[in-house]
Amino acid sequence: MHHVDQFIAQYGYFAIFGLLMFGIVGPLIPDETILVFAGIAVHRGQMEPITTLLVAAAGSLCGITMSYVLGRTGGVYALRRIPFLERNIGRHLPEAQQWFERYGKWTLFFGYFVAGVRHFTALVAGMSGLGPVPFALHAYPGGVVWVTCFLAIGYYLGEGWERVAKQFDTVFIVAAVVVALAGFGWWWLRRRKA
Repeated sequence: MHHVDQFIAQYGYFAIFGLLMFGIVGPLIPDETILVFAGIAVHRGQMEPITTLLVAAAGSLCGITMSYVLGRTGGVYALRRIPFLERNIGRHLPEAQQWFERYGKWTLFFGYFVAGVRHFTALVAGMSGLGPVPFALHAYPGGVVWVTCFLAIGYYLGEGWERVAKQFDTVFIVAAVVVALAGFGWWWLRRRKA
């Protein structure tokens, strides 16, 4: 996490734009972390609030537009020909397709808030033949809301972010263990009854 903070401090707005643009296209860049650290930089007075918001929104919207264009032009076929991308992208596509089929265009708006889905909703929308205007009307406002939310988290948490993140990690690990144990218990009980 600290290297993201240093990268943003060194390259400023260019880092935010580039990381978010490529983060939306591929799942290997921690988008929320970038936005939170950008919000912290605004809190510290290292960046201007409006400029940061505009740059972050522009990076996110460029990224989701690139994904949409890839989907419309058959880029998914090309991506699947590269083993590295197939391992990292191909495994998430079915999940994104299910979301899109179930929730339609609104997946583009709310998909930003779901890691693993955000990266592929635009690809799926492009593959499904969704027109550019409906795509923009649903995806772009969602991107602006998502960026604003995570910048605000960084801004209002300020320097306390790392402390909160560590506490969240602990809660998440405990919750994951509880869910795993409950799932195992449910499976074991069903197996005994069968």
